[in-house]
Amino acid sequence: FLRCGLAFCYTGVVAANIATDALFGVGHRATSKVNVGALKKGWVNIAVHGHLPTLVSEIVRIGRTQEFIDLAKKHGAEGIQFYGICCSCLAAMYRYEGVIPLSNAVGAELVLGTGALDLWVADVQDVFPSIMDVARCFKTTVVTTSDAARLPGAEHYAYDHHHSNVADTEKIARKIVTRAIENFAARRDVPVFIPAYEVTAEIGFSAESVSERYKGFDAIAEALKSGKIRGIVNMVGCNNPKVLYEKTALDVADILLQNNILILTNGCVSFPLMKMGYCNMKDGLPKAGESLRNFLSPDLPPVWHVGECIDNTRSSGIFAGIANEFGKDLKDMPFAFTSPEWSNEKGIDASLGFRLMGINSYHCVEAQIHGSKNVIEFLKEGTRETLGSVMHVDTDPKALAEKLVEDIKAKRRALGWVVPGEKRKAVAP
Repeated sequence: FLRCGLAFCYTGVVAANIATDALFGVGHRATSKVNVGALKKGWVNIAVHGHLPTLVSEIVRIGRTQEFIDLAKKHGAEGIQFYGICCSCLAAMYRYEGVIPLSNAVGAELVLGTGALDLWVADVQDVFPSIMDVARCFKTTVVTTSDAARLPGAEHYAYDHHHSNVADTEKIARKIVTRAIENFAARRDVPVFIPAYEVTAEIGFSAESVSERYKGFDAIAEALKSGKIRGIVNMVGCNNPKVLYEKTALDVADILLQNNILILTNGCVSFPLMKMGYCNMKDGLPKAGESLRNFLSPDLPPVWHVGECIDNTRSSGIFAGIANEFGKDLKDMPFAFTSPEWSNEKGIDASLGFRLMGINSYHCVEAQIHGSKNVIEFLKEGTRETLGSVMHVDTDPKALAEKLVEDIKAKRRALGWVVPGEKRKAVAP
């Protein structure tokens, strides 16, 4: 298990993050519209879904050329608008401004149910069979590109992720955007209902942007030591139908913020945080405790959105930048990892990636490893000595969050740092 976690961390996450940044840029701080209320009537609406940025970046580029804008207008549309579902949109939204995040993978059917999408294109992962049932009701064209994630009834434009047809990337992107425009013209009779709710989110946080904002990590490190920021938690993970959709993550976030704990977030769990205003100043700062709110005001939210799943690397970079200011190991710092609604093997590996750095993980769903008493006991408590970290599971999200807060306090005590609300013990002369 630990070897799997290490392999996943350094190939599926770190290497993928470095490669993506090298190819497409680190991205930048930006403000984005969020949620289904940002859907536009009268536009060719294209949603990108999945994880692979190579084809997505080309689809967005092609759709923004004057050639295709003119073609859309010729078919009666006002223009072309891109939206995102799952991680493709999180990678795209801070590299190509104007790609609007709508939902994580589990909520894809809800987005299709508005009737506003002309085309939904998916690549390698998180593609659910029920997508087609909903898409047919609203004449939405569904395009799949991975041979491993085909859907019955969807149009399939094969894009080989072993790169044998990478030279056809532009050709495939042009075909997809053209198909969306054609479908816009063919579904004028489809009723569209867009709930009148949208919000903005501050996005594109990274070790680079944090360092630039504070001219290094010393200011945020000092805020952490003084107790203005009590701790920092990386909140990630897919959603799980075993718990109330998205509410579990919000319940955990509320208690962390009230206790002045800064949250970093990425992946599917970040959608409810964005949609409910945690990632903007107006709605988010009132949710934070006084000292955290004062430190962040007026221009930063209490939840920092660092990107898609592989951008856990950005969170670990921020952790490392702060720990280096103190010359401390990550395991000794008041840091934590939580994926409240985790649901798959990737979630376990992401947890192990941080556990291998000595950072505890916290969850509201038991891992799918209960076939072995030895394995579950090892992963929960048996790594305390070898890694300096453990796994906590509590199906009550509020109880889990309170446990996390207490563990953050314990980390502060061990460092000899002030724990707000507690009297410091007198040190013997």
